Amino acid sequence: MIDHTGIIVSDFERSKKFYTDTLAAIGYTLIVELPASVTGDANVAGFGENGKPDFWVISGTPNKPPIHVAFRVNKRETVEAFHKAGLIAGSNDNGQPGIRPHYHPNYYGAFIHDLDGHNIEAVCHEA
Repeated sequence: MIDHTGIIVSDFERSKKFYTDTLAAIGYTLIVELPASVTGDANVAGFGENGKPDFWVISGTPNKPPIHVAFRVNKRETVEAFHKAGLIAGSNDNGQPGIRPHYHPNYYGAFIHDLDGHNIEAVCHEA
């Protein structure tokens, strides 16, 4: 089981706002922020739900190749809300909400590229 993951971004403040706005659609909030003076290396922002950050945005030189992160949600409408919020926040579309039957019959996902080109997805596995 994965406990947490993170991505490195080139513009920490812009990306923090982007993820705050985009991930709100799936119920995630900015839970903790730590400056480089505390971490000893980079500014970090932890997003999650129920007080537990499990997705971290870290200042620095972005991962190459870009990272793919998929957030599991319980409703297809949430996938659609995520995609719309991401586009409004400044992402590029990387796959409209819809069924991806090549993964499995109920795979309903949507994909965006964040500000550094990371492939960010919301997926619902429910019928």
